[in-house]
Amino acid sequence: MQKHKNGSFTNSLGFVLACVGSAVGLGNIWMFPYRLGEYGGAAFLIPYLIFICLFGFVGLSAEFAIGRRAGTGTLGSYEYCWASRKKGTVGKVLGWIPLLGSMGIAIGYSIIIGWVLRFLAGSVTNVVLTEDSAEFFGQVTANMKNLPWHMIVIAITVIILITGAASQIEKANKILMPLFFILFAILAVRVFFLPGSHEGYRFLFVPKWEALAKVDTWVMAMGQAFFSLSITGSGMIVYGSYLSKKEDIPKSSIQTAVFDTIAAMLAALAIMPAVFAFGIEPSAGPSLMFITIPNIFKQMPMGRLFAVIFFLSVCFAGITSLINMFEAVIESWQHKFNLQRTKAVALCGGVALAVGLFLEEESKVGRWMDFITIIIVPFGAVLGAVSIYYILGFDKIKEELEEGRKKPLPKAFQVAAKYLYVPLAVIVFILGLIYKGIG
Repeated sequence: MQKHKNGSFTNSLGFVLACVGSAVGLGNIWMFPYRLGEYGGAAFLIPYLIFICLFGFVGLSAEFAIGRRAGTGTLGSYEYCWASRKKGTVGKVLGWIPLLGSMGIAIGYSIIIGWVLRFLAGSVTNVVLTEDSAEFFGQVTANMKNLPWHMIVIAITVIILITGAASQIEKANKILMPLFFILFAILAVRVFFLPGSHEGYRFLFVPKWEALAKVDTWVMAMGQAFFSLSITGSGMIVYGSYLSKKEDIPKSSIQTAVFDTIAAMLAALAIMPAVFAFGIEPSAGPSLMFITIPNIFKQMPMGRLFAVIFFLSVCFAGITSLINMFEAVIESWQHKFNLQRTKAVALCGGVALAVGLFLEEESKVGRWMDFITIIIVPFGAVLGAVSIYYILGFDKIKEELEEGRKKPLPKAFQVAAKYLYVPLAVIVFILGLIYKGIG
């Protein structure tokens, strides 16, 4: 494989940080802490870590490997897989489904990160801590009331990507992801010293072993692990296409899964003990981040400073995820339509904004994200898993997975990939429809 025209990551650290930047997102912050406590505390970690290891080792590895082997992102990789069965036209069509998933999430994500940016500005000016949080959130999420901040988020992402591809993504993540971990660690330490925070640690870590006998615990752990790793059949493929042949893909996949899990645990340690310290009912989703947490900072000494730290770190997590979503689309458009990078970046940003303008109201973006994350994204992930491990075939992808490794893949890898990961990807899709979302 020749070097991609968009460049390549300089080393494994840059690659892993970029992948962690993609994986660490809002699900780690507004969903994982609640699910950890609600579905068994420390007991929830058992199925969660099992699924994280499985999906990270064979799921992420597959997407990285097909990107590197095909030498291109989503559209080209699906065509490559299906062309091996002389069905390249089928691959050309199917590749658009996971790509639409990346674009769809990017559209919704840019709106939500716009809310975060508005809350960050409101924390700096202290408006967030002086007004009623629910009312302020209602103002921010009303139709067309947050357009400037929405535009700023897209502009930041476009500027980062228009000035370079792989190298610029690597530079951005080398700055933003360490800052994210540092800022959340500071919050976690501060929360530890709050009176009454011990109840939050009990909620998170006292194991409720009976929860392991409940189907919902395993379903939610599987969904949280699957979506937390950003396995979409699209985004991680493009990062794989920028990866050197010298790098060990399974090793990098595990490292990505480890750092993603650390990020989720940091979010839990920073949020739930504080929720209990101030006697607030634990929740999940937007209400946790935009209503519950500001109410905590109002009661906390130096709350304004910690509100700024919190929303700044969430901005970092959001922007790094958005970069990956945009890049998946940009690279594919470059590949498919032979567009210059600047035009592809500008077009992607323009489409995200144009569609997002009609979705700015909370209820509208909520319905949009439900449709994308419950139907399009998991279906795209299934297409990716089947295309790589069954259509292209394990033997061919194994060659790529062992490139750069000192040791051959363990024999159990094939069994885990073909007979555990692929069926579970299908099950995640089906259960998402039944439960109306498990990620």
